[in-house]
Amino acid sequence: MVRRYDIISEIVSDPEHFSCREMQIPRAPSRTVLIPLNLDPPDNVPYRKALMPRFSPKAIQQMEPKLRRRAVEIIEEVVEKGECDFAYDIAARYPVSVFMDMMGLPQDRLREFRSIAEQYFAARTEEEYAKTDPLITSIMTGLIELRQREPSDDLVSHLISAEVDGRPMVLGELLSMCVLLFLGGMDTVTNVTGFAYQYFAQDSSLQDRLATHPELIPQFVEEALRLYAVVSNPRVVSKDNERFGVSFRQGDMISCMLAMAGRDDRINVDPNVFDIDRPKKRHLAFSTGPHTCIGFNLARTELRILTEEWLKRVPRFSLVPNMPHHFRLGNVNALSSLPLRWSKAR
Repeated sequence: MVRRYDIISEIVSDPEHFSCREMQIPRAPSRTVLIPLNLDPPDNVPYRKALMPRFSPKAIQQMEPKLRRRAVEIIEEVVEKGECDFAYDIAARYPVSVFMDMMGLPQDRLREFRSIAEQYFAARTEEEYAKTDPLITSIMTGLIELRQREPSDDLVSHLISAEVDGRPMVLGELLSMCVLLFLGGMDTVTNVTGFAYQYFAQDSSLQDRLATHPELIPQFVEEALRLYAVVSNPRVVSKDNERFGVSFRQGDMISCMLAMAGRDDRINVDPNVFDIDRPKKRHLAFSTGPHTCIGFNLARTELRILTEEWLKRVPRFSLVPNMPHHFRLGNVNALSSLPLRWSKAR
């Protein structure tokens, strides 16, 4: 288990010795290959290029009006109640609804799809994975087949028309990419948001400051990403090597704990303190190197817009006392309940 920023950065940038072709701990080589996540460079590059037009800064900027409308719609459903389970009512809905819009998935199945993703990330055995893998595959296969017949302006239609090495992708490639997108879009930003707001609800001075100075919200977002990254990046050792005072042997599994990289006291002073004024917020929430998360622009934008719209309507809020906050731990950590309350008066 690797926790240091520099060592993680070196490992995830060295596919010659540390491959991403297997990413399950305990090791399970039989799992489905997810493209481009399980492809080492240069094999992953053409697929990342196919995705990039829909995740570029310009593309995400053009999405902002729709993202803002979606955030307002979801927040308005709870604001007059004076309380909600933020993890369930907001964090598990907003990023997921944005992803479903991008993919062209029906919004009325959001809870169903989100439940499947939660089951997938909670799985620990091949038997447990075997229950969710076919469900996700079926959903994505149906969507691909629909868009092959009826193209639209969504991400799946874009991938169907995209080329890899001068050719269109076959069904297996499309399906692998869409399953990976499903898993990422259904869970990761949701979890960062939940942990960030668990802290935010306990810092009334920061709430007041950001409500008064919303231009500081991007700094809040970056500090939240530094402290509350949720993903670990497993790697399999592809060649025997001696590094960092450790003997690595072919077939060993390594967990690069991206969530700990931002708390490395060698690169961030007082790393466990939430400080939006920190001049450099160094972290690996989106990893680094050839497998940097392609959705990092979207994730930052989602969290910023949600916070802007939340503070317009709920400038002061707090944790509901004596209520449990349930967690899920694994390769992707999650906060599954976060009861909040606030004054109904705006």
